[in-house]
Amino acid sequence: MSLCLAAGAVSAVLAVEGFTLGWIHSIEKIRWDEDWRIEGHALVITEARIRGTGAGMEPPAGSVLKDGVWRYRPLLPPQTVLRLAHSPHTAGYELCVAGRCRPLADHLPGMDNNAVIHLSVCWQ
Repeated sequence: MSLCLAAGAVSAVLAVEGFTLGWIHSIEKIRWDEDWRIEGHALVITEARIRGTGAGMEPPAGSVLKDGVWRYRPLLPPQTVLRLAHSPHTAGYELCVAGRCRPLADHLPGMDNNAVIHLSVCWQ
């Protein structure tokens, strides 16, 4: 299975079955993570984690606090595409595969500073 990344004319393909998206909240400076897996032609979220709370960052009902991290499963249907804003005004997303994390922008060298990054399952 493969994950396609695209931002304008720049693209990349990663051979993965699942990945974690991580980012730092722009105001509260608290880390968020989402675990995704590829199922057929869709992306399915399996768990989300918030490493604290703050303004507008309350964990949803049913969240469990374990070792200082709120864990929950978002009620989100399978997605055909994830659209992520890339901006020089906030910290960028990280993409983690098998426990190894890199800035998402590293996979798309040369993309515009104000790009929308699309993540989707590659159609074989």
